[in-house]
Amino acid sequence: MALVRSMAEAGVDFIELQIPFSDPLADGPTIMKANKIALEGGMKVANAFGAMKELSQQLSIPLLFMTYYNIVFHYGTEQFCRAAAASGASGLIVPDVPVDEEAHEHFWTAAEACGLIAMRFLSTVSTDERMQKVLDAPHRFLYFIGQQGTTGARATLHDELARHIERIRQHEAVSIAVGFGISKPAHITVLREAGADVAIIGSAVLNAYNEAHEGEKIETVARYVRAMVEAAR
Repeated sequence: MALVRSMAEAGVDFIELQIPFSDPLADGPTIMKANKIALEGGMKVANAFGAMKELSQQLSIPLLFMTYYNIVFHYGTEQFCRAAAASGASGLIVPDVPVDEEAHEHFWTAAEACGLIAMRFLSTVSTDERMQKVLDAPHRFLYFIGQQGTTGARATLHDELARHIERIRQHEAVSIAVGFGISKPAHITVLREAGADVAIIGSAVLNAYNEAHEGEKIETVARYVRAMVEAAR
């Protein structure tokens, strides 16, 4: 809780809270380890809703849940969306919603009915057909996967990131959030110049926390986040 509050105070515009899952396929080693620790510590979906409710009452910025479709499906898609909205969440990031139309439409219809932003996804390898299909759907935010593979801090970003973002801009004016691999202020500068609206940073924040000395972890993360926020201004 203190970590989330410190990030909000450092100036971030959104915060993503992940509901842990035993097989987080889109995540790299850092976040996989965090999922494992959370599950071994007894973290349940109900606990996540409780934490979201407490934080949403304290913070003025939007908070989003990130999780995997298995969690949503077993909870019940409509029930999950209603509970997420009731807890104060503003949106959902679920990267592995099945591609079949029925599952897609059920999930996004349920989310939108509850007033939740449900991010849709494109990547550097998305076809024109896939891009058109995603952009034809009503939504406000698009999650662009800026690197192939799983999440995790990287030294450099995709060489043709700007070209991919420009392709999206030609189709429709949506807010583009870019994730995967972002870890330093120089990356934020690249994203800003490429036309991205939001930078999603997860693994690098956890790395800063894990590598800091005891008693300095929260301030270390806050300092790191402030540097990233400054680069975005």
